[in-house]
Amino acid sequence: LFCFGPDSSTELPRPLIYPFINFTTHCLLRKMEISVAEAEKRTGKNAVNMQETYTVYLIETRPVDTITEGVTPAPDSLWRRYSEFELLRNYLLVTYPFVVVAPLPEKRAEIVWHKLSADNMDPDFVERRRVGLENFLLRVACHPVLCNDKIFYMFLTEEKGWKEMVYDTGFQAKKVLIYLVTCSCRRFTELKHYSDELQTVLSQLLRVRARVADRLYGVYKVHGNYGRVFSEWSAIEKEMGDGLQSAGHHVDVYAASVDDILEEEEHYADQLKEYLFYTDALRAVCRKHELTQFELETAAQDLASKKQQKEELVTGTVRTFSLKGMTSKLFGQETAEQREAKLQALEQQIEEGEEAVKEKNKESDDFVKTAWEDIECFKEQKDRDLKEALISYAIMQISMCKKGIQVWTNAKECFNKM
Repeated sequence: LFCFGPDSSTELPRPLIYPFINFTTHCLLRKMEISVAEAEKRTGKNAVNMQETYTVYLIETRPVDTITEGVTPAPDSLWRRYSEFELLRNYLLVTYPFVVVAPLPEKRAEIVWHKLSADNMDPDFVERRRVGLENFLLRVACHPVLCNDKIFYMFLTEEKGWKEMVYDTGFQAKKVLIYLVTCSCRRFTELKHYSDELQTVLSQLLRVRARVADRLYGVYKVHGNYGRVFSEWSAIEKEMGDGLQSAGHHVDVYAASVDDILEEEEHYADQLKEYLFYTDALRAVCRKHELTQFELETAAQDLASKKQQKEELVTGTVRTFSLKGMTSKLFGQETAEQREAKLQALEQQIEEGEEAVKEKNKESDDFVKTAWEDIECFKEQKDRDLKEALISYAIMQISMCKKGIQVWTNAKECFNKM
């Protein structure tokens, strides 16, 4: 599978497990190969000096221009914990609020069929999470804005120092502020409702799939009883013995194949989960828009208040009850010099307020423009990815059914030969 940039005739290989990455013209992958090569379980002391077991992931990078035909140099590598990926994503969310930042794979297994381990140290789960973390890095590396971030580049290439740079940005304080505001705008309100509905639909789909997987597992394993019975039956038959034994073998193979099938199916479920988690990224963009609107409205209200104060000072009339008006009545009017000084101060504040409103208007307009461009790109990516994932899932189901037909066709031939 290959992908083409809009201004390039160069082919770039895509990862086979996640063939949905969009390689843009400014994609970092045109300069660097990125992979999460392996996972390793380690034991050490945590922040409160208690022993804990955790998993680290090996990130490998290799400049594309060092790769020549037949010669592939050793990659640069470093280890990262899942919590470090979380820190990177939180930084990206706050620093680029207009971007729908790709989600991380789940920290603990959720919405899985009951035979699959939910232990976050289970080797199969760790492997799927490794694939998901690699997909996250590839998504970021191919985003036209995120791929140019210096801290993201340091995350990939520098063992130490990148965390200090993240904390120096003060992103955590900004993150708290974003979550404090609630406002609305029709287009972003509709997007928020859409993300809620998408989350509901994908959650239901994954739960249905988990229930179907449970029943499918039971059906396949019950077929193993056919194999056992046919084998026992063949032992007491002379004419029919070979046919029964062969038929039992075919059914045994069919029953044993369910584990590999459902493990493959779990990879398709992970692709659906990625978009389940993407809904949080959509809501984060909506929250930032709400914050920009709140700041604009606050600046406009402050400006209107200053203008009203100026009008009251010039005309000598007070439209609304205020402590200032009561003070004037109790202690007398201000002198002309005091009024002039206050008028000049208000005019300065009004001028600054008008500039602030203008800046907030521009900030809001720029945010809406850039955010909506990224959201439209996300929608195209989502439609393409989910379409391919669902088609692949359907093909897998068809292949599975064909195997079942073939097993019973083979069993029928065995019975015919008896």
